[in-house]
Amino acid sequence: MLDYIIVGAGLSGIAVTEELLSLGKQVLVFEDGSQNSSSVAGGLYNPVILKRFTLAWNADVQLEIAIPFYKRLEDKLGVEIIEQMPVYRKFSSVEEQNNWFEAMDKPQLMRYLDGDLVPHLNPAIPSDFSFGRVLGTGRVNTGRLIKNYKGYLKKEKLLVEEAFQHKDLKIESDGISYRNSKSRRIIFCEGFGMKDNPFFNFLPLHGNKGEYIIIKAPELKLEVAVKSSVFILPQGNDLYKVGATYDNSDTDPGPTLKAKETLINQLKKLITCDFEVIDQISGIRPASKDRKPLVGRHPQHPALFVCNGFGSRGVLIAPAIARDLVNHIENNDSLDREIDIKRFIKI
Repeated sequence: MLDYIIVGAGLSGIAVTEELLSLGKQVLVFEDGSQNSSSVAGGLYNPVILKRFTLAWNADVQLEIAIPFYKRLEDKLGVEIIEQMPVYRKFSSVEEQNNWFEAMDKPQLMRYLDGDLVPHLNPAIPSDFSFGRVLGTGRVNTGRLIKNYKGYLKKEKLLVEEAFQHKDLKIESDGISYRNSKSRRIIFCEGFGMKDNPFFNFLPLHGNKGEYIIIKAPELKLEVAVKSSVFILPQGNDLYKVGATYDNSDTDPGPTLKAKETLINQLKKLITCDFEVIDQISGIRPASKDRKPLVGRHPQHPALFVCNGFGSRGVLIAPAIARDLVNHIENNDSLDREIDIKRFIKI
């Protein structure tokens, strides 16, 4: 009998699987590639919300767990997936500069905000009010991570590349059975696909569609990430990822002309050099109504668990939340009330 079946191999599924394998658990992962928000994500980890100059939820703790986690995966997979990536916030007014310095006075933020403003960052990105650098930032190549991790699972015969059929899941006294597999527990890490999961679709999961454009700009010569009305993320070879949009109403995963035009218009206000749009990518981020993860045990079926709702910060959140969930299951540790799905269950 298996210890765990995991449904989904995005950031959540990978983090959960790694935690379980580190404990010597027997796992089997189902992944059909239907949810792509992890693989198309910008991959940037940044502890600061740059719109308001506030620390993201639990970001300091999450950062301490995430960096060693991804470095261990680099060693395990033999590929480079994490790199330091400086992030600069372009100021549009003296007021924003003042807000930056006010935020620096807060104990939680002072370690992440550089007080030495940069007056000129790049010839093609002019600013009358300088740039502020965020410390402790970087990028995870999520596409490379997911591709190589699936390759590892496949090699170890731990991966089933097909859609999980919830109707074939049977609840039994000692766990669950699914077709020819029996397991003590199952953890659903399905991203926005959870909306079709009859066991957990009662949870308030909302799709948040994000779209990026990929541009080629040979004159830009930018080697850092810049945040203004949009993010510019260098990809190498004069390519840059620009985004992202946030749309709570569109649940079609495909790219839209509206988002493309919006991003182009915002980019033209930010850079002065020529660029060419060569691609557009999109995905549906899984987010909860209170913007906190959805984690925990099913209220009626003790062998069923969920790990979802990471929104746009999955790179930073996933390793810490996966550890919390596995410790909850294996060691009976309490889950933080802010992430426990019990907050949405009426008793």
